[in-house]
Amino acid sequence: MANGMSLTVALVGRPNVGKSTLFNRLSTKRKAIVHDAPGVTRDRQYTDASIADLNFRLVDTAGLFSLKKHEDALSERAHFQTHCAIDDANVVWFMVDALDGITPEDRMIAKNLHKLAKPVFLLINKCESKGAQKAIHDFHTLGFDDFIPISAEHKEGFVELFQSLLPYAPEETEEDSQKSASRPIKLAIVGRPNVGKSTFINQVIGEERLVTSDEAGTTRDMIEVPFTFKNQDFCLMDTAGLRRRSKVTTLLEKQIVDQTREAIQYAECVVLMLDATHPLEKQDLTIARQVEEEGRSMVIVVNKQDQVEDINAVMKEVTLEIDRLLSQVKGIPIVAISSLHKKNLGAVFRAVTEIYAIWQKRLTTGAVNRWLESALSQNPPPLVNGKSLKIRYATQIKSRPPTFALFVTRAKEFPESYLRYLRNTLREAFSLKGVPIRFLLREQKNPYHER
Repeated sequence: MANGMSLTVALVGRPNVGKSTLFNRLSTKRKAIVHDAPGVTRDRQYTDASIADLNFRLVDTAGLFSLKKHEDALSERAHFQTHCAIDDANVVWFMVDALDGITPEDRMIAKNLHKLAKPVFLLINKCESKGAQKAIHDFHTLGFDDFIPISAEHKEGFVELFQSLLPYAPEETEEDSQKSASRPIKLAIVGRPNVGKSTFINQVIGEERLVTSDEAGTTRDMIEVPFTFKNQDFCLMDTAGLRRRSKVTTLLEKQIVDQTREAIQYAECVVLMLDATHPLEKQDLTIARQVEEEGRSMVIVVNKQDQVEDINAVMKEVTLEIDRLLSQVKGIPIVAISSLHKKNLGAVFRAVTEIYAIWQKRLTTGAVNRWLESALSQNPPPLVNGKSLKIRYATQIKSRPPTFALFVTRAKEFPESYLRYLRNTLREAFSLKGVPIRFLLREQKNPYHER
């Protein structure tokens, strides 16, 4: 088990599969050396890493490979250091290379990792190409139920990496909540090109801080702007417009897309800005789903209300479609504005402040279990293969977004339809409208039953 740090992840695998690249992507500083020569990383390297709002300690290793009879002392030391990193970790990420396929070294490492009494996730790297994705299923033969296709180079699959760690994250303390409340709210302004994101920021801060133009894509870099509204500090992040992938034809535009996705990942709240004259195109829903997957709070802003005859009809249409297509976060605040004419801009920040408070909400264990008892009595879990599923106990383990551990029997057999029922009743019982709710199923006894 990990030492002083609350969550430690060991990154292991044979040399040159991309471990150092992933290490660099998740670290705040570029520490690991990336080189084509196998075994460049010789000793353990530690860094404070994060994905979204989950912080952890990441250990990069030299790689596990067969020790031959005449192997040098340096390689033997690297092998020893890797085993130390595994012993020190809560979770192990075992990385392989999709382009190389399964090698004898991969099989040797897998055999050793199966002996561990700790969670191991198989990371299949370099999955950005279609050819590589076809080879993913071959890795089932390594015997791991939990595998995650990623591209460390292109930062793909990071949502799944986040989800792999979430069940093992430490419970949030009251001190953590207080620190979060005292910081500025990181607010990303996202949307299709030319919906008025930069104009909105210029108007609320009262100066021409950002360049605006009718030409789509004027904003090329992500820009952070401090702002205070009614004693609440914000860090506004203006982003380039997200286009459909089929229209991302140049390296520059791909970088713009990546920057916007990164802004969503590291924001705490996201303003998804729509154009009232063309509301809710397919790309808007794609962005909204990404915000939900990242677990961010969200406010939808319908800009250019002055350019439509009946803004109320537009708002009704947007509300119905959002509730229908994003039912898992039903109740997202929707605000109509005109950035150009400074109409209703304050309502955006009031909505952000309100949804941010819900996103950070903490519930007592007693209240959660009273809700659970009521929900179970009204609609018990279904029978699966003739056997009943049971939920013994529940507790909130973190906020941002509200995340709950359910202590259950046969976790993998719980149908998603029943979990959806629980989310809906929980949202209703505690006014958690408009924010993602996460459940982590744990097959573990209720600690209070044996007291």
